[in-house]
Amino acid sequence: MLGKIAEVSYLKHLIQQFPQNMKFCFAYGSGALKQANNNDNNMLDLIFVVRNPNKWHLENLASNPKHYAQPLRFLGHKAITNVQERAGANVYYNTLVRTSQGQLIKYGVISEVSLMIDLLDWNHLYLAGRLHKPVKVLIEPDETSQLRTALVQNLHSAVHAALLLLPEHFTEIDLFKKITGLSYYGDFRMIFGENKEKISNIVLPQLHHFKQLYEPILKHFDNYVDIPKSDDAAVTCRQDTSPVTKIHHLNHLPRTPQVKLVRAWSQGPRSKDTEDCLRAIAHDPECCEILERSLKEIVWRSSVTQSLKGILTAGLVKSVKYSSAKIIKMLQSSPPKRILTKEPDSSKIHKIVETIAKKTETKDTEKRVE
Repeated sequence: MLGKIAEVSYLKHLIQQFPQNMKFCFAYGSGALKQANNNDNNMLDLIFVVRNPNKWHLENLASNPKHYAQPLRFLGHKAITNVQERAGANVYYNTLVRTSQGQLIKYGVISEVSLMIDLLDWNHLYLAGRLHKPVKVLIEPDETSQLRTALVQNLHSAVHAALLLLPEHFTEIDLFKKITGLSYYGDFRMIFGENKEKISNIVLPQLHHFKQLYEPILKHFDNYVDIPKSDDAAVTCRQDTSPVTKIHHLNHLPRTPQVKLVRAWSQGPRSKDTEDCLRAIAHDPECCEILERSLKEIVWRSSVTQSLKGILTAGLVKSVKYSSAKIIKMLQSSPPKRILTKEPDSSKIHKIVETIAKKTETKDTEKRVE
């Protein structure tokens, strides 16, 4: 049994009890990385990315049948895979699972293809949002895999979106809070059931990890934002907020936000041409608000549908227990103190970023918009 924060060596040992045909695996949340108001009873969150969910669930049902709630446990792996692939954010969660080591965990299973689509297009902004923040990587993607590249592109997209939502002057703390908040815009759980200071509680204790994660990404934004080299994350940064720069950021947003921006702007007699719409939005004083509404629409839908799916996959009893724990945690939360804690780096995402950054420069590509 571990204390507040799980060590990588412990986590790698823990996942040995699951089928090993994973393409990527990471731990996230307060059980994996330090957050304000951590306690010893935090549940550990894990994500397993697999090539073939059907085969994975078949093997996991044989090894860990009690992880699955009724009636899906008895309906079999095909029914479980159908629920995973056809509802919510394409993730299947088993929650409140007690491992042989006595650790309470929640683990999600997603196909490699579904994760890549979310990373590149933000169709759900669900796990893509989780991966905007530092995580503990337990199984790395192959060096030459498209998934590895998609992970880095997701971070670039997060910076483009955050800069569009930030004013001309801001701090690195503001930037990381804005990035963290991208996947919380519109999340109904933030209204009821989540700690109201969740974003600050994530960012402030993990500033060192955020800086390490985004340092190679921000090098590609030197022409658009000035971030002084300083250990002080509260130092003032300045960005170019001209329409030309906003057009650049809008053109580099993922496909789904672009589609929603264009549709919102194209209502009525306005032109429906993508390029014209994005250019017009860049000149609109309410550009920030338009983007925020688009992100809220994406996150609201995925958070609601995934939570509803969770009632089925967890079962009624576990769903009530899990929701109750969330509500209690929210009620017990208090405003966090301003902290900057440097911990031993156990995330490997920054290594992935550096590898990709050395191989390729960010290219201006035309976005696909339906």
